[in-house]
Parts: sequence; C-alpha cells; structure tokens
Amino acid sequence: MNNISKYITLTIVLLCLAGRITAQELRPEVFSMLNLDYPGLEKVKALHQAGNDAEAATALLEYYRGRTAVKHPEVDLSKVTISKQDQQWADDGLEHTFFVHKGYQPSYNYGKDINWQYWPVQDNELRWQLHRHKWFSPMGKAYRVSGDEKYAKEWVHQYMDWIIKNPLAEMNKSEYELISSGEVKGDAENVRFAWRPLEVSNRLQDQTNQFLYFVDSPHFTPEFLTEFLVNYHKHALHILANYSAQGNHLLFEAQRIIYAGAFFPEYKEATAWRKSGIDILNRQINVQVYDDGGQFELDPHYHLAAINIFCKALYMADANGFRGEFPQSYLDRIEKMILFYANICFPDYTNPCFSDAKLGDKPAELKNYKDWTTLFPQNEQIRYFATEGKEGKQPQNLSNAFKASGFFTFRNSWQNDATVMVVKAGPKGEWHCQPDNGTFEFWFNGKNLFPDSGAYVYAGDDEVMKLRNWFRQTMVHNTLTLDDRTLETTESVTKYWNGTGDVQALVTENPGYTGLTHRRTVFFVDQTYFVLVDEAYGDATGEVNLHYQLAEGKVNLDPKSMTVVTDYAGNSNVKLQCFGEKPLKMKEEEGWRSTAYRQRVERTALSFNTAKDAKHAARFITVIYPYADRADMPALSAKFNGKQFAASAVDVEVKVNGKKRVLKIDF
Repeated sequence: MNNISKYITLTIVLLCLAGRITAQELRPEVFSMLNLDYPGLEKVKALHQAGNDAEAATALLEYYRGRTAVKHPEVDLSKVTISKQDQQWADDGLEHTFFVHKGYQPSYNYGKDINWQYWPVQDNELRWQLHRHKWFSPMGKAYRVSGDEKYAKEWVHQYMDWIIKNPLAEMNKSEYELISSGEVKGDAENVRFAWRPLEVSNRLQDQTNQFLYFVDSPHFTPEFLTEFLVNYHKHALHILANYSAQGNHLLFEAQRIIYAGAFFPEYKEATAWRKSGIDILNRQINVQVYDDGGQFELDPHYHLAAINIFCKALYMADANGFRGEFPQSYLDRIEKMILFYANICFPDYTNPCFSDAKLGDKPAELKNYKDWTTLFPQNEQIRYFATEGKEGKQPQNLSNAFKASGFFTFRNSWQNDATVMVVKAGPKGEWHCQPDNGTFEFWFNGKNLFPDSGAYVYAGDDEVMKLRNWFRQTMVHNTLTLDDRTLETTESVTKYWNGTGDVQALVTENPGYTGLTHRRTVFFVDQTYFVLVDEAYGDATGEVNLHYQLAEGKVNLDPKSMTVVTDYAGNSNVKLQCFGEKPLKMKEEEGWRSTAYRQRVERTALSFNTAKDAKHAARFITVIYPYADRADMPALSAKFNGKQFAASAVDVEVKVNGKKRVLKIDF
C-alpha cells in the first residue's frame, strides 16, 4: 500500500471513530505558553507569526514526535513491556472499569458516560485516587506493545472527558485537605478531589510517560496536542500556587514539578518550575530528615517513599544534565536514609508496619536497592542488599540506634534465621505517625512474631474513620497504656543505649499522660532472648495496661501463670511470661493486623493489667524467649531487686531454667 492509500484509509478510520472521541479544538493560547525561540521550534514560530496556527500546531506535533534531546529516566520506547496486571487494567479501562486503588478490588465501573464523581464507598482515598488515572499508563504500554489504536483512541477520549467534567475553580488552599466528606459541597467538593495538589502532581508526572506512549498515534492530533499542553500548563501553575505545607505531599509535588520542567523545557516557565522543585527538595531534605537519616513521619513506608522521591529527582537530573543543582549534602542525606531503612528492616527485606506503613515485598525492595546502587556505586552495604549478599559487604554493626528518630534495632545476625527486635520510641511524628511510643516488632528464625497492627484505611466518612481510629489506638500496639486510653503525649526521650556485648540495653521514657510517664527498658540477653521492664510512674491513678499483639495462628494463654506460648507451624515460636510487682490480671483483647490498605487478619492480642495509686509506680517484667524446638522452651521467672521505683536505675533478676541473671543499669 502506497503512502496516499495509507493516508486515505487512515482518514476513513478516524472519521468512523470520531463520534466516540470527545470534541477537541485547537487552543491558540498554547503558543503564548511556549518559548517559540526554543531550538527546534523555528517552523512553529514562523507559522504562528504568519497567523497559521493550524499548521503551527501540526509542526509542533512533528517536533514532539521527532524530539530526542529530552530523556525520560523511566521510559525506553524500544523496550516497552507489559505485565498481566497492567494489561488487565488497560483492558478494563477501555470499558470504564477503572483501577483506582488496590484496596478496592475488583474495580468499580464508572459508566458509559463516565461519572468522575461516582463515590461507591465514602473513603476519601477512593475518590482522590480516581483522579490519578492509574490505568492511563497501562493503556499506553498496551498501545505500544500491541499497536492497537483502540487504546490510544480511548485514552484521548477519557483525557478530554476528564478535562470537560472537572473544571478548576478557585478554592481556599486548606480545603484540599479536608478529611470529612460533608465539609464541602457541590462543585467545590469535586474540585477538592480532582484538583488536590497531590493528585495534580501525580498527573504531572504520569502524563510525561503517557505523552511518550501515545504521541505517535494518529489519534494524538495537533488539536489534541494543544489541549494537552494547555491542560498540563494549568496543572503546573496550580501546583506552584498550592504546594502542600509540609510532609510527603510537599516532597511528591516538588519532585513532580521538576519532572514537568525537565520533560517540557519548551514552556516559558519550565526553568522556573524545575528550580522551584529543586529548591524545595534541597531545603526539605534537611527539614524532614533527621541527622540520623530517619524521615519525620516516623513511618517506614513513607520513609521509603521519601527516599525514592529524592532519588527520582536525581534520575531526571542525570538524564537531562542538571545534577549540579543538587549539592553533595543532598546525596549524603539520601545515603543515610537508605542505611537507616536497611537497619530497621528484617532479613526477608520486609519493613515493620509501624504507624501507617504498608508491608513491602522482597522483589520491590531488591529493585530499590539495585536502583540505589546507581547513585551510590561505592557503598558496599547498599550493594550487599542489592545482591542478596552476593556482592558488597554486610554492615559491620548488628544492633543500631537512631536516637533522633527514635528507632532502635537489636540484632544478632543479618541472615534469615536472625533474632531481631525493632523498637519505635521517638519524638512527636507527623500525620502518618501513630501514638505508639515504646512499641516493637520481633523477628525470629524467619517469622515476625509480634507484628504491629498497621493501618487499615486513611480517611473518609464516619464508618471509614471508625476503622482508621481503631488501628491508631495505643492499646493495639506492643506498649503500655493507662485505662486503655490512647497516649496524650508522644515525645520519647532516650535515657540509655548500649548495642554491644552479652547484655545490650535501651532505656526510653515517654510522658504519655498527665501524671504518668512510661519508662521501658529493653535487655537483649546473650543475643538470644529479651527482657522488657515497664515502669509507669507519677501521681496518676487508674489501671495500667501492658499490651502485646501476636502473629496470627494458634496461641495458648495461661492467666494463672501470666504466660503466652505460641503454637505456630514450623520452627519459630515464642514463650512470653509477665511478672508484676503487684497482682496482675490477663485480659484477651480484640486483635487485628493490616499490612495493606483494607486488608486485615485476626490475631491474638492481650494485656496484663494492674491497679496504680497516686504514690507508687506500676511495674512489670516481661521475658520474651523465642525457640525453634518446643523441647527448648524454658522455665522462666523474674523479680525486681529493690522495693521501690528508682529514678535513674533499673535492677531486675531473671531466671531461665533456674539459671540466675542480674540485669542492672544506672543512667
């Protein structure tokens, strides 16, 4: 078939399909947004100045289809592949069954005439994330792999449909973050979902991918190009005027405005966009990241997200020649963040699910470490984790303390059969942090025996918030409460740390309630078992509760001896026994753990409880002894040496199978 025949055939096809494509028009204002003196736009400028904007738009599309100077660090059009999951999302998207959120599967259908305000469950995330258009990039991959124009046609249609049905109206900056569905009504309600800066930044970033996937399609017309560029420009300006005040949202928005400025340098303001994002990241990496490398939301999941935000900015800089705009101190702090993360994770590469954290998985984490080696090729520890120990060097330390962030790891090995406890006892965290000071997770011989409760959902109507608030209660963590109440204050102070030797120890205090301070001492004895000494002191009265959350599975409770013994399959089990200075009551409690959004499993949870008067401290000793073989389950006993609480000392005696051990610290 010759070129003329191809053109005629294509024209007929497009005319037949035109009825299903939302109307487009050439947007002449695009030429005022672009720097027409940018190299390669000479023809566009000449045609525009001659008053021929239709041909100028055609020339502009030709320019973008042939552009090679701008590089995208995440897209190589010569190597596009698509996973089965992405293919499913792409095909579902054709039918308007949109993948919006992993917590809501199977996906909802948004109607033949797309209803962008459809809200089947009053969870804010479901509505916010609809406007991230997560199925668009899979449609782009499907188009590139198959060459089937149905994906490009439908993407153009949905893109234009979204523009028409989600106009941007002026709003108060704070309204974008309102968490109750009833606080804003009508068009304003839709704007706060469709145009929340975080979602806008998502689109800014992902549309750089989609542009590359679809730009060669005949459905990507000159008219559509002008619509796309005008809409994209509006997105960038909206971010600049509405950056979030702080936190991971601000980091995401800054990194993505860098993408916008770098990928579309033809915009007049592109350099300013890029500079704005770089300035924010250069500043915020010192605001949001403590000197020990911990991110201030005190949430392992968002800590990891922050690492990758900072790194993505560098990948784009490396691809397009502006790495020099980031100082060495920026890289140094990222490196600290990576080593922090490696130290608080378990041998299977999973992270503790403290605060709102989701559970990572090994393939994704290995990819992270491999990506990080490109930025830090000389770091032998990062290479060790990237290669599962085949290359590089494992960290010289086993146990480690990150005192500024309040994360402490006791560890006897970096291998899968290790014994590892990670304790969280830090300063007041930001929004994603939970009031859980003193909590811990405990790994033994390939299994997490005391996983954190995690977070089930984020925000929405009363029903959604009830679910969120259950997982945020202090009493559903491995720590201490007064009358089962959630902590009033989360501001732990490290009083003592020793991470070497036969007896390693941590002492941390949190003034959790008016009149009550919780001091937790953790002893790691012979790199084998743990002794926790919990002391609640002050003039508060009530019932003091010491809570423990076990992994799901069979657990045997003995209220007479205050003993907990797990009966899990395999060779990772634990005996926990609690000893009180005064009589204790064991109480079984509601227990759940969540490792992903809207996913939870039931598990055993319990507390040891004792009365507290205004004059005396309430004191507990808990021995946690893991074992691989039930024949090794020991007899345990423990007591306090001394009859009174000491302000700057801890002194206890523990017996394991009759063998006495005195554990004493002065600080």
